[in-house]
Amino acid sequence: MGAGTEQAAALLTGIVSDDLLAPYLQLLADDGCPSAEAADVLGGPEVVTALLEAGLAFVMPSGLALAPRLVAIPAEFALQSTLAALSRGLVAQQERLLDGQRRLIDLHPFPAVPPEADGHVRVLTDRTEIGEVSRALLGTARRHWLTLENFAMERPLEELAGMPPLPTFEGKVECRTIYQASCAEHPMGAKLIENNRRGGEKARIVPKIGMKMKLVDEAVALLPLTPTGLPAALLVRSPVVVVALREYFELLWERAIPLGATEAEAPLKPVQRSILAMLAQGMTDESIARRIGLKVNSVRRHISVICKELGAANRTAAGAAAARRGWIT
Repeated sequence: MGAGTEQAAALLTGIVSDDLLAPYLQLLADDGCPSAEAADVLGGPEVVTALLEAGLAFVMPSGLALAPRLVAIPAEFALQSTLAALSRGLVAQQERLLDGQRRLIDLHPFPAVPPEADGHVRVLTDRTEIGEVSRALLGTARRHWLTLENFAMERPLEELAGMPPLPTFEGKVECRTIYQASCAEHPMGAKLIENNRRGGEKARIVPKIGMKMKLVDEAVALLPLTPTGLPAALLVRSPVVVVALREYFELLWERAIPLGATEAEAPLKPVQRSILAMLAQGMTDESIARRIGLKVNSVRRHISVICKELGAANRTAAGAAAARRGWIT
């Protein structure tokens, strides 16, 4: 047993069940195995299924020449994933324990980083490690999995469109993604987005996304240092930075358009489009009435229709909502 496997055994013994710990350690020591052979190597298909469901392993997608491989996630993320599963299982039985777990999460939202790593930000430059960390983070999510996606990738989208939805898209964790508009315009991109939506993801669209981002709860974020994020990335655990990134995501979410809700043209009459443009300029009902030659009450009726179309509570919100939808510029 290598040093890395021994360290993983010490970390997980007594936490991960014995029937999963042994095959997990074997998979870790062997650096994975072909998916087609995993059942024979690890002791049966039920063992493989249990490892995947427990978040202790994942299937490395196939490339043009490589067969899919079953790979163990790093030990620190395996511990985080197992603790999350134990917490979820105890919620229905012991409310006091749930409360204690939440307090513990607040104190220690993420596993301790290795001694050689910075306590708040770690620079990742190994492609394999970046891919493993990206997948492993998903298993640590308890409440929220938030992503920004522009499909800047080194692999063709055609290789990804057949992949199943991510495992937490099964109602256990709220998953939200903001996509760049061009993602939905690409046929394969649209297929991938739809697969994720069927799995439970909530999706919205913005015209442009400057960078990718993956955000787990209020605990950790993965940010790219290159357009694709594969050659180099930042693993951020600083509470101050992570909270700021969460606020940034929520601001974008408010501005974004729900997928499928975009419209080529505002469904308004010409007079209502004119009134909407003047609303965005901050003009009063009386000024608008004088400008277009209508009675104030007529202008207010049109404003009511505009607000209803936009789902806005008032005239100020209507102007902002219209700008988000591209009805005005």
